[in-house]
Amino acid sequence: MTLTFRCPAELEGVLPPPVPAASGLPAWLKSMPTQAFNAINGRDENTVKRCPPFVDAMTCGFLIPLMCDLRVENGEFTWDNEIPPGGAVSFARSPVGFHDGSQVIGSPLFEDDRFLIKFHNLWTIESPEGYAVLFTHPANRFDLPFTTLTGLVDCDRYHDNWIHFPAHWHDASFSGVLPKGTPVAQCMPVKRENWVARTMPFTAEESQRAHDLTTAIDREPGLYRRQFRV
Repeated sequence: MTLTFRCPAELEGVLPPPVPAASGLPAWLKSMPTQAFNAINGRDENTVKRCPPFVDAMTCGFLIPLMCDLRVENGEFTWDNEIPPGGAVSFARSPVGFHDGSQVIGSPLFEDDRFLIKFHNLWTIESPEGYAVLFTHPANRFDLPFTTLTGLVDCDRYHDNWIHFPAHWHDASFSGVLPKGTPVAQCMPVKRENWVARTMPFTAEESQRAHDLTTAIDREPGLYRRQFRV
């Protein structure tokens, strides 16, 4: 399966490309120990680095990178962007735009006299027929000073225009540089299907299976990773 990213010809080799999320893991995860002492239980136990669902979420799909360094000081955003102006197709040259607060009035994102920023993305994105793309904040990236809003786009049909990423800049005290290549959104293809929910109580057999698996997981560290993880 292929997710196709296209950019204006004059930006090829200049614009940082999307990367597989597996190759964009943060330094803090790479340096995190796999085990740490749990003072409550009095023994070493696994950290989230050894939690497959935590890591698999972070390595799913692709990451969209920030197009250039973004400096932030006293709530002011500045940048130096070396990308050329548009030719046959016009495009934004700034790494960020904004949404007026009125667009989220009545929501938890609304604050008086505050904008939402919008990360500009100059890659169009085409998915295979029948697949939408879920765009969201990079999974488990609590270290980033912003939170990208989540959206679902039918990229098998809508693929000849830009998809930009609104975000809430939640760290008002942040001062420094957000470097070029910082992931601003994670994109994951999602097959369009209709689903319904079904609920029911355990059967006797299902109760036994749940009991056996719960017991086995408690006794055998790494069981999920060895027997269930794809």
